[in-house]
Amino acid sequence: MLSLLRILFGFIVACLVAGFVQALFVITPAEIARAGPAAMAERLQGVGVLTLLAATQTAAFSAPLALVVAAFGEWQQVRSWIYYALGGLAIASAGFFAEHASETEAVSFANDYALRAYLAAGFIAGAAYGRVAGRRAGGRAAEQTHRLPS
Repeated sequence: MLSLLRILFGFIVACLVAGFVQALFVITPAEIARAGPAAMAERLQGVGVLTLLAATQTAAFSAPLALVVAAFGEWQQVRSWIYYALGGLAIASAGFFAEHASETEAVSFANDYALRAYLAAGFIAGAAYGRVAGRRAGGRAAEQTHRLPS
């Protein structure tokens, strides 16, 4: 039961991180820094709203794929953040190409900036999942086998 809660918490954190990274591709840190005090608060609020919107979309699309990555990581007791970061890259790539496949020529989404936004969000979100939940993959039984003898 605790493992499921850990995985769910890690997924929520990963989605929020992915949403935040994507929001920073829309409202860049340079834009925020250049804004005056009143405009800065407005831009930060915009980043917060975009983060939540992007996190919701990320969660809706990535849940089945993230379940596969997490289940394999739990089964094989993979505790490296790199595995989850690469899994995040794979999920982000699938999301980008699914979005690209559904667009029309009149509204083209496929560009280098969008691809970088997806890949950065996937990598960083996967790494965040790995640090929050993946480092305990396999549960307590795996922790016992990974400890050095006294």
